[in-house]
Amino acid sequence: MTYRSEKDISETELEYYEYKYYNELKKGRPKVKFSDLVYRCPYCPGKSKQDYLFKELLQHASAVITSRRRSIKEKARHLALKRYMRKYLDVKVHSELATKTECSKPHGDQGFVYPWKGIIANIKTEWKDGKHVGESGTRLREELSRKGFNPVRVHPLWNRWGHSGFAIAEFKSDWTGFNNAMSMEKSFEVDHCGKRDYYTATNLGDKLFGWMAHKDDYDSNGPIGVYLRKSADVKTISGKEAEDQRKASTLVSNLTNTLEVQSLHLKQIENEYQETSASLNKLIGQKEDKLKAYNEEMKKMQQNTRDHLEKIFLEHEKVTLHLEAQKKRLEQHEKQLQQREAQNETDRRKLHDEKKMNERAAVEQKKADENFLKLAEEHKKEKEKLHRKTIELEKKLDAKQALELEVERMRGALQVMKHMGDDGDFEMKKKMDQIIEDLNEKEEELDHMEQLNQTLIIKERKTNDEVQEARKELIAGLREVTARANIGVKRMGELDIKPFTTAAKRKFPKEEAAEKAMVLCSQWEDYLRDPSWHPFKIILDEGGKSKEVMNEEDEKLKNLKNEFGDEVYVAVTTALKEVNEYNASGRYIVPELWNFKEGKKATLKEGVLHILKKWRLLKQRSR
Repeated sequence: MTYRSEKDISETELEYYEYKYYNELKKGRPKVKFSDLVYRCPYCPGKSKQDYLFKELLQHASAVITSRRRSIKEKARHLALKRYMRKYLDVKVHSELATKTECSKPHGDQGFVYPWKGIIANIKTEWKDGKHVGESGTRLREELSRKGFNPVRVHPLWNRWGHSGFAIAEFKSDWTGFNNAMSMEKSFEVDHCGKRDYYTATNLGDKLFGWMAHKDDYDSNGPIGVYLRKSADVKTISGKEAEDQRKASTLVSNLTNTLEVQSLHLKQIENEYQETSASLNKLIGQKEDKLKAYNEEMKKMQQNTRDHLEKIFLEHEKVTLHLEAQKKRLEQHEKQLQQREAQNETDRRKLHDEKKMNERAAVEQKKADENFLKLAEEHKKEKEKLHRKTIELEKKLDAKQALELEVERMRGALQVMKHMGDDGDFEMKKKMDQIIEDLNEKEEELDHMEQLNQTLIIKERKTNDEVQEARKELIAGLREVTARANIGVKRMGELDIKPFTTAAKRKFPKEEAAEKAMVLCSQWEDYLRDPSWHPFKIILDEGGKSKEVMNEEDEKLKNLKNEFGDEVYVAVTTALKEVNEYNASGRYIVPELWNFKEGKKATLKEGVLHILKKWRLLKQRSR
């Protein structure tokens, strides 16, 4: 076959390029064979079809070689590819197809027993124990296999007299099995031991005869026909090819449908994945925002908690140091006592005396406590006395003012008499002297009252300072009492967390309510401590006096009331009023003696009576 080359490329150059590419293929690069059934053209990588069967790839190479539009190099590559495939590639996978093609030409419409079977005749038998006995099927199969026919099994045929002298050789049901069966038949025909030889021979001798089972064998009446009709069927080569083609088409169709279904399922999974991924990203974003806000709030809370804990820690450290020092003293004393325990009776008596001294000290301490309570009672009486003196002082102040008016009146009258006395009336001079004498007495009395008034004012201030000191001591003592009572210490300006907890339970889920309440309460405590926030306004009362009241139009308070209700609003405004009354400039919490029963500031008298009551109860219990 000759090929038409391009005008500018000679026949010699075509042979040169073919030789070059052929040597490259022999060295294994590029790769052509990828499996027993899949081959690829290494010179056409951009084609839509990449995978070929062996025969298809040969046809592709031939089409490129004969094409007029291809360059000389492309033709040389495909010439080398075709030459390489025919010489070097293993085409065992295609032997079945080649066998089928070769065998189908002369036997296209003949009927063969399927699955493919061969007939072995004239098997030597002998009479033994009342029946014919012959060679086993296994030995026959081994003998045929040694000749290269490779039967799957050999089945001897039996009748009522024993071994019939016939056996059926079964081959694989594919085209390789057909080829083996035909080879067996031809081998026996070459040795003049075929089917025709068997039925025409006058003397069979000891030779084995064999042939491939055909339709006439299938339809025969002997044991061969009976066995074949039970275990096989009759098919033509063209029918078998059509059946294989139908199976292949069905398989391809099923695989195509499965691929389409899988593709649809894959698209559905991709869509679901994209939706799930978008939803997950959205949830992750929301979670990150919430986590960020939560972390910020937690940082604030933790900072406040750290500050509070630091204060508590400092106080605790002081108490701990004091207790440790006391503990060391007690431990040292205990060690001394343990050392002295082994000493004589004198040491025991000393210890006994020390115990008595401690008891006496306790009694003395108890007496001191009683004296303190008596002192508080006396202080109470002194205060009542001071109150009476204050009332008396007020009365004397009124008398002083009246006396000052009387003195002024008398001075005026004296001046009038002085003007009238210029005329030399003796009676008038006598009256003037009397008025001057009375005026001097009144002025002395006024000076005396002034001195008394100053003395009482100084004493009142001193007593008031003592009362305030006693109130502070009472507050300090009652702060350590944890039990709830009618009289105690209230921290003015401190927020009550209970309304916040109630509101949080209504607004948030149960598991988040406590945390939200703490965050909200902490936030409003920060607002309360902020001096720049002053939600108060000045108004005039009915008497025309100015006073400071809560500004209910404040934005923060309005939003608080609308969002969390009246209970939280009342708690915040109450704390605001308290901190504005007790510590408007510093805005920190101030302890105050408080009457919880009546909800007002407790007097010193109420505090002292509460202490006396507790002391009396304690005294009764000790008795």
